[in-house]
Amino acid sequence: MNGEAPRLVDVCVPFETIQELNFRRALESDAEAIADAHRDSILGPGSEHYATDIVREWAGSVSPGLYLDAMDRGEVFFIATGKVGSERTILGFSSDYVISGSTHGTSAYVRPAAARRDIGSRLLGLAESFGRSRGATEIHIEASLGAVDFYRHHGFVEQTRGFITLQSGVQMACVFMRKQLR
Repeated sequence: MNGEAPRLVDVCVPFETIQELNFRRALESDAEAIADAHRDSILGPGSEHYATDIVREWAGSVSPGLYLDAMDRGEVFFIATGKVGSERTILGFSSDYVISGSTHGTSAYVRPAAARRDIGSRLLGLAESFGRSRGATEIHIEASLGAVDFYRHHGFVEQTRGFITLQSGVQMACVFMRKQLR
């Protein structure tokens, strides 16, 4: 990355312009670019499933400190990077964290420009493999409404529907899912 932080990619960039795709474990220095990718993934497809005020609150709660704090607590992030035009950027990320014992949590987000290109699947696979290496036998996710089919496709089973509370106190609908690891 040559010491330069990846920049936000226009959500309309066609995948064909993404070159030099690479997957790796995230570093603390990636936190700002992870936050950009997270906001991009929320603002794109999020508006298809949530009211505008919820999407704004959700995206507004994302900051580099969120990932730095999570890393300090032991959460491990994986990123996909690629070159779009002359800019190298983070296209998406996933994570693994211990909830309790052999129960872990995960998430995977990709920018709209990288969606449906197997990038999210590969990122989720990295997080699952890492979780297994740390003793995970079950993974939980609080899936956004737009991500339910993605997680279902990857073996997650819906447990219940409910809400999570955003930092502002606003409640956002989600689907609580889990996957048994073999």
